[in-house]
Amino acid sequence: METLKTVVVEDDDGFEQLLARVQPTMRSTLGWFGIPPEDGEDLLQQTFLTFLYKRQEIHNPEAWLFGTLRRRCLMYWRKRRRDLVQHVDAAVLELIAERRRPDQEICDLRSDLNRVLEKLPTRCQSLLKLRYSTGLSPVEAAESLGYRSSGIYKIIDRCLSAFSRQLLAVGFMERE
Repeated sequence: METLKTVVVEDDDGFEQLLARVQPTMRSTLGWFGIPPEDGEDLLQQTFLTFLYKRQEIHNPEAWLFGTLRRRCLMYWRKRRRDLVQHVDAAVLELIAERRRPDQEICDLRSDLNRVLEKLPTRCQSLLKLRYSTGLSPVEAAESLGYRSSGIYKIIDRCLSAFSRQLLAVGFMERE
């Protein structure tokens, strides 16, 4: 926060008072959203810098700051979930497509994965089979199943979470 104070012109006491007034609530907002401290500082700085650029257009500074920080927190977690899905996507695809293993081992692995997949709800089975067995992109899988492409990442995330829980329940990860 000290760096923000140096950016502001010294005669702008209004901003410093606003900063002092909203900072405790904004920090508690970061805590409520579970944002790690180092990322929280970045979110706060981005929010305040954006405020400085747009402050002439803002009618209610406190409401704008709180709303903007909440949106940034939501975006932070959406991005983190999307990154996780992409990493899991890559790991599962590599596991299934790995060619260095003997053919029998790959067959056994696929058989085990299919048994776990059968325990999932039908829509998750369909989505994950399209995504990983046929290699469709998330958007292509969404189109094929009639889902909106804007919400497919959330559905994939839920299905992969359910799949991971099933893998852990049958002890699959411990055998690897």
